[in-house]
Amino acid sequence: MLFDLTDLRLFVATAELGNLTRAAERQHLSLAAASARIKALENQAGLQLLQREARGVRLLPPGEAFLHHARLVLHQTEQLRADLLEYGGGLRGHLRVFANTTAVTDFLPEILPGFLARNPRINVDLQEKPNAQIPRGVLDGRADIGIVAGRVDTLGLEAIHFSTDRLVLATSRKHRFAKRRRISFAETLDEDAIGMQQGSTLQTFLAQITDNLGKRQKLRIQLGSFDAMCRMIGSGVGIGVVPESAARRNQESMQLALIDLSDAWCVRERYLLVRDRAALPIYAQALVETLCQHYAVEQAAAG
Repeated sequence: MLFDLTDLRLFVATAELGNLTRAAERQHLSLAAASARIKALENQAGLQLLQREARGVRLLPPGEAFLHHARLVLHQTEQLRADLLEYGGGLRGHLRVFANTTAVTDFLPEILPGFLARNPRINVDLQEKPNAQIPRGVLDGRADIGIVAGRVDTLGLEAIHFSTDRLVLATSRKHRFAKRRRISFAETLDEDAIGMQQGSTLQTFLAQITDNLGKRQKLRIQLGSFDAMCRMIGSGVGIGVVPESAARRNQESMQLALIDLSDAWCVRERYLLVRDRAALPIYAQALVETLCQHYAVEQAAAG
């Protein structure tokens, strides 16, 4: 099946507007030319993609699938154009990383500056995504590397273990839980809580846990970083579940008490996801190696 970009843009516009006449206008085509292009697409597919109706058009199930892939192709085309412009300006590599909240807000800001300093002609496009969406992004080619934690369907991708993430409960040192050494998450749900922003990986994960328990966290405020959470927790506004690394970084300055969670899910293995490690560009392999070495050194120092 052969499509040109005009066909794909026309189809996407038709689906978004629900009207072929308006889509033709958007693409600067006559209605007759637009109609002929859509018909040619359907002939090539051997399937009807659109249902013509009195007030416009409606996508049929094959059209929904076509729309999904058309958007991906157009996105990739735009990305290719942008990348080529950057290469023309002297760039040697563009690395796309999809990562969960902990990676984006907690440990990558510590690791990436050194990597970028050692690779001055490499750009990194880092995007925060929910754990469940990251493998699909790598599989589709929208990301070169994915970073996930916990139980995730990796969709057959190569998964490289690089560290272990532990969640702990953080409270102010005056809180009634502060002297506890261990606690279950369920015991904390009657307390005022500090959380990450809506849609973050950790908050989505905790929402699934509370749904299973038939309760909800009593969230007083939701913030965009773990450091901000720790500041609020230390001030006595509420308690919060945070990665142990972030909690220990802020423990003394924010006067935090850290309590181990007894729930099995508090320990989450971290993985780098790639389609094929050996086929990655050298600079992408370098980032994988940087992350693995960073935690190997850290583990050796701790142990």
